[in-house]
Formats: sequence, C-alpha cells, structure tokens
Amino acid sequence: MDFIEELTWRGMLHTAMPGTEDMLKEGMATAYLGIDPTADSLHIGHLVGVMMLKHFQRSGHKPLALIGGATGMIGDPSMKSQERKLIDETTLRHNQEAIKAQLAKFLDFDSDAPNAAELVNNYDWMREFSFLEFIRDIGKHITVNYMMAKDSVKKRLSGESREGMSFTEFSYQLLQGYDFLHLYRTKGCRLQMGGSDQWGNMTTGSELIRRIEGATDAFALTCPLITKADGGKFGKTESGNVWLDPKRTSPYKFYQFWLNVSDDDAEKYIKIFTELTREEVADLVAQQAADPAQRPLQKRLAKEITSMVHSEAEWQAAVEASQILFSNKAADALRHIDEQTLLDLFEGVPTFEVSLDDINGETRLADLLTEKAPVFPSKAEMRKMVQGGGFSINKEKVSDPQATASASMLLNGRYIIAQKGKKNYYLLIAK
Repeated sequence: MDFIEELTWRGMLHTAMPGTEDMLKEGMATAYLGIDPTADSLHIGHLVGVMMLKHFQRSGHKPLALIGGATGMIGDPSMKSQERKLIDETTLRHNQEAIKAQLAKFLDFDSDAPNAAELVNNYDWMREFSFLEFIRDIGKHITVNYMMAKDSVKKRLSGESREGMSFTEFSYQLLQGYDFLHLYRTKGCRLQMGGSDQWGNMTTGSELIRRIEGATDAFALTCPLITKADGGKFGKTESGNVWLDPKRTSPYKFYQFWLNVSDDDAEKYIKIFTELTREEVADLVAQQAADPAQRPLQKRLAKEITSMVHSEAEWQAAVEASQILFSNKAADALRHIDEQTLLDLFEGVPTFEVSLDDINGETRLADLLTEKAPVFPSKAEMRKMVQGGGFSINKEKVSDPQATASASMLLNGRYIIAQKGKKNYYLLIAK
C-alpha cells in the first residue's frame, strides 16, 4: 500500500515537505507523531493522528507514538489563547500507560515484525538535559527571528490575550524540534507527522537536523484539521469531548455520536476513521444516495469505529440499546443493559426520585405515579390511558389499573421506566 496515495484519497493529507514521497518509496521508513499526555485517555480529536500511524504501519513502515511528557509539562502555544496547566511525573506515567493501552487497539506493538510500533516519551531523554547544555548544544542553532516567524507564535503574540507568551511556551518549538533530532539519531526516524496546526513546530525539527547533522533527509507531513460540515468543531458535544475511555464516554454514547453525524460528514469521516477500502466506501456512498433514509454510511461508520475502539460486542450492545426506544418488544433487552447505558439512553427525560419502600408489591402504581412521582396529573387520567393500552412500565404494557409497584420492576436494582404513549418517557429512581 502506498502511504501518500492512501492518505490522499482518504482526505488525510494537508502538506508534505518536498521529497517525502520519494523517501517513503526507498523502503521501510520510521515516522513519529506526538500525543499530548495531559489526560489518561485519548479523545476522538486524537484519532486522525492515530489513524495516520495505523495507515503508516499498514503500508509496511514503522510508527513511533511519542508521548509528549516533557513538552506536556510545558504546553504547546499553537492556536491556543492561554497557557495550559502543567502535570507532574506520577500523573504523566499513569496517563502514558492508559494511552498506550488505547493505542494498542490500533497499532501492533507486540509482534516481532520489523515495523512493530513503539511508544516513546520525550521526558525520558529531556529530564537529564540541563538548561545550560540545551541552550549551548541546541538553542544556538535556531535564531529567535526564525522562531518568531512561525504562525503559532505570531498568532499568540498578536492575539487578544493580555498575558502574551511565556518563555516556557516560546521554547516549545525548540523542544519539539529536538525530539525529531533525537529520534533521527537513535531510531533512524526520518518523518514527523501531525496536524496542520503543528507545521511550524515540525519544520523546526527538520531545520535543526539540517543545521546540526548536515542532513536533508528529515521530512514533515501533516493532515488537515477535521471540521464538521456546518463549520462546528469536530468531536465536541454539549457535554464536552468524546473520549475513548468507556468510563468517560460510554460505548453507547460513543456509538451515538458517529450514528448521528450528517450525511456530508459521514462520507468524509468513513474515509478517515475506518480501514474500509475505496471500493467499499464508494459502494456505501452509492447506497446512501439511493436511499438516504437508511443511513448506511452512518451505520457502517458507527460500527467500524465503535468495534475498533471498544469491541464488536459493545457495538452490538449499543445497537440493541438504540432500538429499545423504538421497539415494542424491547422489555428483555432493557433488563439486560448496564446501568450507564440505561442512564445514557434516557438522558434528559423527566426524572423522579421515589422511596424504595414504596416498591413493595403493595403500593398501587396509580398512587406511585400521581402522588410520589407526578407522571400523571390524576389517577383518572392514568386509568384512562391504561384502559386504552397506552401505558407501559419497562416497555411492557400495563393492563390493570389496580396494578402494584413491585421489586421485580426495578432495572439494575433501582430504576423504573414509565412510558405514556409512544414518545413520553419518565425515569423513576428508587432510593
């Protein structure tokens, strides 16, 4: 597989230094991509870079995932208006291990193949580097004029922030440049990859290698920053980032994010975030054009990325959970979904707290749902809806107006879902 060609048709190539493609055609190459370690999980904003590494390895090359431990302790000023919070070493190491576990779902770290992926951390080679050594051996090779000319620096200095830019942040591009020099020397790494907002920092690395090593075979390649068709920021929801860690973003919510993207975005994202071939994508695009209501692009995108990040079983569970709201035969599925998925599924519906003592097999539902939890304004209205077949508990029709609330109704030991008509749901939490 030709790496440049693969990125190009997938819409994942923004800029590449002249000579990059020729270098990659010489044989197995080594490339690295930096990952911010300020959280113990990646979010979907990281996935474009991760997929670049994945395609790089699939093309027969060797990927290096660089955890920016040292640079993460400083903060990258690129396209940001404020300095980022710093992290300590204990947090850094914890985050590193968590991130590697997630990367292992995309990259082969463990095989004996010559292009097996490696995880490196720039803190490991920066922590023993004294300030005097750094400015003597590295800093003298890059002028302040060169650094000031970078867009990331110019935008920060000319921005609205009154804080300006600290020397710590100003030095960031020099530290990132040294990463490339170090990996060039120790790993034979000749390519740095990243987002287009990193171009200035990345070319500093190639320039440092040219000035110190006298070498012109160090290259940089970027992918475009991903946006939504409506111009909104990719990967952001009302509740914040969409994380890969199931404790931060449940598999159900993760699946729903991809399932609900627009048609235009689905056509773009399925090329970027899956391994589907050009022919498979073209077939799905044709299916979408023929019958947009079936949303084959979104469904396949959600399946591929949820299965890759979580598992096929989690994808299947998310599909089944999604169908609960629209199925009259979902009572059994409702009893088998986990608590977090249940809460995600009914997020935003009216919620009432009731006493566990009232779920005793003696309290009538009519009393519970009018006096304890005002699902109905009156018992007469509830009786009328029950008699008309329009009321359900946990997706099971209630036919007896005198029915009682029993412990057998509790989902995950504490929840009851009441449903009026087809679309009006209420969540009761027994405490």
